[in-house]
Amino acid sequence: MRNVKVAVVLAAFAVAGCSGGGSSSPPPSSPSSPPSPTVTLSSTPSTTLSPTGTFTEPPPQSSAPPLPGPIAVPPERIDANTLSDVYKREASVAADGRTVQVFSLAGGCKRASAEVEAQSADQVLITLVTTYYPPNGGACTEELSLVPVNVVLDAPLGDRRIVLEARERTA
Repeated sequence: MRNVKVAVVLAAFAVAGCSGGGSSSPPPSSPSSPPSPTVTLSSTPSTTLSPTGTFTEPPPQSSAPPLPGPIAVPPERIDANTLSDVYKREASVAADGRTVQVFSLAGGCKRASAEVEAQSADQVLITLVTTYYPPNGGACTEELSLVPVNVVLDAPLGDRRIVLEARERTA
């Protein structure tokens, strides 16, 4: 795994050095010192290098925008007994009463979403879905983070209880 990380870093340096972005760097201070590579950090999604040398963008992350006027659902109305400890046992409801925000896992080649599985007069079942997108011959990072995702209910949540479950699938 370490070799893969080193190869990705070296490939990033090679692409950065070959990009010909039109800007010139100052000459080294002395002929014997090689120029230092420049690394730029970006908030754009990472890319994967395939064996053919082409970059493939991962699918866009389905994280949710912040809710307008969110109201936290009281912990006693959230049943998350089947979730592992990595998940947040939290939910918020937008001012419309129908949009619920929960947290699913994403990172590397995994994307987060949520689905309303069932709705009744006393509870709403929401499944947190982590979808794995196999890389096209490249590598994926293993870091996962909690990502806010929204679901829209048929009717306002009101006093109904939220039951959270989790599922993983492959795209």
